[in-house]
Amino acid sequence: MKLYDGGRAPNPRRVRIFLAEKGLEVPLVPVNMGAEEHRSPEIERLNPLQRLPILELDDGTVLTESIAICRYFEALHPEPALFGSGVLGQAQVEMWQRRVELGLFMPVAAAFRHLHPAMKGWEVPQVPEWGEANKPKARDFLRFLDRELADRPFVCGGDYTIADITALVAVQFMKPARIEMPEGLDHLRRWLDDVAARASASA
Repeated sequence: MKLYDGGRAPNPRRVRIFLAEKGLEVPLVPVNMGAEEHRSPEIERLNPLQRLPILELDDGTVLTESIAICRYFEALHPEPALFGSGVLGQAQVEMWQRRVELGLFMPVAAAFRHLHPAMKGWEVPQVPEWGEANKPKARDFLRFLDRELADRPFVCGGDYTIADITALVAVQFMKPARIEMPEGLDHLRRWLDDVAARASASA
């Protein structure tokens, strides 16, 4: 198998962090998104949406969408359980993964895609008002998450999960999206220091 990777782009990075937490190595095919290599005929053949990451299995089967790819590896390698353990645990991780993705990851992405000059040819049309409208949404979610982290080490409780990976990538992508971290979020900053220090965070 091989993983078509998009470097520092948020979704490819989520998969690389996930694989690192699992201790798995998958051959990477670098795709230079800055040079628009993701719009090449090869990538379009694998994913008509021209998005990364893309996992191509040995039999030619193709999986796209970062969380779907992570779930595939979770099923093959259940430990450590990054999607939760047991019926309730898995439901709780799914709940928080969706909360973080919809409440933080997507607003940060929208701000970046609709405001950053480098995205002008990608996000057509760019709607700067929509980009600006998403900045307070992201900051509001961070305040909510800070309150939730007051009594637990990770987003979904006592264990590091896919929800932490999504949140980490989103928070660190706030810089290129030009979203300032609100002041006084001590619990969030403690969590961020902890998860950013994990070896997988540099994947």
